[in-house]
Amino acid sequence: MIKKKTASIDKTRSTKKNPNFQIKENLAEYFVGNTDKPKVFRPYKIETLLNKIICGDTLEVMKSMPSESVDLIVTSPPYNLKNSTGNGMKDGRGGKWKNAALVKGYSHHDDNMPHDKYVEWQKNCLREMMRLLKNDGAIFYNHKWRVQDGLLQDRQDIVGEFPVRQIIIWRRKGGINFNAGYFLPTYEVIYLIAKPKFVLAPKANAVGDVWEFVQEMNNSHPAPFPIALAQRCIESTNAQIILDPFMGSGTTAVAARRLARNYIGIDLSPEYCEQAEKRIKNDKFQLGLELK
Repeated sequence: MIKKKTASIDKTRSTKKNPNFQIKENLAEYFVGNTDKPKVFRPYKIETLLNKIICGDTLEVMKSMPSESVDLIVTSPPYNLKNSTGNGMKDGRGGKWKNAALVKGYSHHDDNMPHDKYVEWQKNCLREMMRLLKNDGAIFYNHKWRVQDGLLQDRQDIVGEFPVRQIIIWRRKGGINFNAGYFLPTYEVIYLIAKPKFVLAPKANAVGDVWEFVQEMNNSHPAPFPIALAQRCIESTNAQIILDPFMGSGTTAVAARRLARNYIGIDLSPEYCEQAEKRIKNDKFQLGLELK
């Protein structure tokens, strides 16, 4: 027997200015059997979420979505960079961190969680992502390796329980080195985490596993990745519904629309959600497609 918890109300609303920008104030909750059992979130129909930016906690929002409802996930979570044994982000060593956007963290996330809590948070996010994927789906999970306290953080503590099929290297062109004791960091990694029946689109298997893209420069978000990178991920598959649970400034959504695919974006920050909506609306490439 399924009992509804009447005190909980589903209040997903759209702003008047941006009807595709939804703010989730409360998620409707249902309980299976007795109320002391774990709660089960009522899933929204996936069609109601297509081509929308949802502003809310990504774990809560993903729990409100139906299982096996998306084809592909392309995302880059916060890297927890302000939790640093080197303190470069904290003390401004080298004199350049003061001008780095990330020194202030994100608008609604300080990027400074205790490492064990950060790992558990990311694992919980990936578990939800895996639940949402269809059996032929995959996740392109962009992250960064670091050395902390003399130990390599290769993110194995995050991705170890998931079916990583391949590691792709994103070689970034350009960049600034904030520390005179280190060579200039020029790469990040993309974990391809795949469900059993996932295959690439025809001819995509001819592309190498080192991708070279210029960093996004004209973007007020503190840590954007290039549209070309997101586009490479999406066009390498036959996916029609693409989710980004850390949407930020809307890069994945812009790439999806340019390829005539559907997107679903989630972000905690109303500021970034509004920014993403404006960016999608004003994308000249997409406007050109619509005019044709």
